[in-house]
Amino acid sequence: MASPRSPTSRARLPVAVIALGLTSFFTDVASDMIVPLLPAFLATLGASTAMLGLIEGAAEATASFLKLGSGYVADRAPRKKPLVVVGYAIATFARPLIALAAIPAHVLAIRVVDRVGKGVRTAPRDAMIAAAAEPGEAGRAFGFHRAMDHAGAVVGPLVATALIALGLTVRGVFAAALIPGVIALLCVLSVREPAPEAMPVAKGEAPTIAGPAVPRSLRGYLGILALFALGNSSDAFLLLRAQDLGVPVAMIPVLWAVLHVSKVASTWIGGDLADRVPRPRLVAIGWIVYALTYLALGVATEAWQAWVIFVVYGAYHGLTEPAEKAMVKDLAPPSARGRAFGLYHFVIGVTAIPAGLLTGWIWEAFGPLHALGLGALIAAISGALLIAWDARGGLVRA
Repeated sequence: MASPRSPTSRARLPVAVIALGLTSFFTDVASDMIVPLLPAFLATLGASTAMLGLIEGAAEATASFLKLGSGYVADRAPRKKPLVVVGYAIATFARPLIALAAIPAHVLAIRVVDRVGKGVRTAPRDAMIAAAAEPGEAGRAFGFHRAMDHAGAVVGPLVATALIALGLTVRGVFAAALIPGVIALLCVLSVREPAPEAMPVAKGEAPTIAGPAVPRSLRGYLGILALFALGNSSDAFLLLRAQDLGVPVAMIPVLWAVLHVSKVASTWIGGDLADRVPRPRLVAIGWIVYALTYLALGVATEAWQAWVIFVVYGAYHGLTEPAEKAMVKDLAPPSARGRAFGLYHFVIGVTAIPAGLLTGWIWEAFGPLHALGLGALIAAISGALLIAWDARGGLVRA
């Protein structure tokens, strides 16, 4: 990891990073006009909590497989931007079709297509951000991008709430999500991709699916991340728990926005910290925060407690997201960064179906405390393993 600069010497973020941040902002405005309302909407269609877990798990697993493939293609292609544009276009035009859903299976199909777009764009986009970031400022670049992403998730639920207050139906809100999606597409079209020479391919590093370009240290890190992801089910379950505690359905989008305000602030700060303190330790601390908030939500009894816990839960994202992605850049050679980010997202996404189904089953069979408690236990074990990996020189050997 490059030596961090002092706060006064830090340059302005690269234009490409800013443009991709704006793209993610408007994309999340569109997405989060829909996601907070999905649990209640699916309930009106007769879906169970297990079905909710299947929908979210299948959607994310689909994206994860495509992230792996698109990362491989991005390392071989002369330009990464076309993949990014296609990915955003697919999601923009598929997402609003949820307004036409009549049964849970329709929602499942549309969510999967939406995530196809995410799968195509994510790995090449992250590789573009890594290439554009100044030396020693990868954490800051990814922190800004994630902050913009979460800022869109603040605005999206508020827009949905305002539209419902104005008399629009839930289905109408879903359809209106097309507008910010189109704006996001225009933003990504304006991005100027870093020149090919900014992403050199070293001799003997031609990427293959199982080639030696993926270092052992990266594989070890991803193995620990996979364990954590098995206990990290969809946030839709947290929204469901908030409803159980008495948060009205009409206020769920506002609660979602509050969570993302916390994510915006913590991710911005966390991105800066990721360039200044050991990244594995920062991620491990974030996983401990995750475990504590899951336990707290499991034992909570009042609606106001859900609001407090959601604010603290946002800090987990800020501590982990920029540092995790910056670590991938640290651990991967430049010619394999697309594939490395694809593997990173693949590991997170491929565990989504078992994580979602496991949480949904335990929730129905034993209650939310047991389901959330299991997630907390897995997170704590994962944090301990990451500290041990770091102590053995995992990041140093990159």
